[in-house]
Amino acid sequence: MDFDPQFWVQILIYAVSFGVVYGQITTRIKYLEQKVDKHNEVVERMAMAERDIKSAHRRIDEMREELP
Repeated sequence: MDFDPQFWVQILIYAVSFGVVYGQITTRIKYLEQKVDKHNEVVERMAMAERDIKSAHRRIDEMREELP
């Protein structure tokens, strides 16, 4: 079974095209992972800030109760 050189060129072009698309997809996935990491960091910081604010409000309320 002998293949035409045009067949091999076409296979090579398909392989290179696949590699380019695969590279673009992995790059986009890495970029999205970075964005998700930043988002998760913001969510964690907001949870800590909410906890601290709640604690501060509680202390303020306790101080108000102690004042005559």
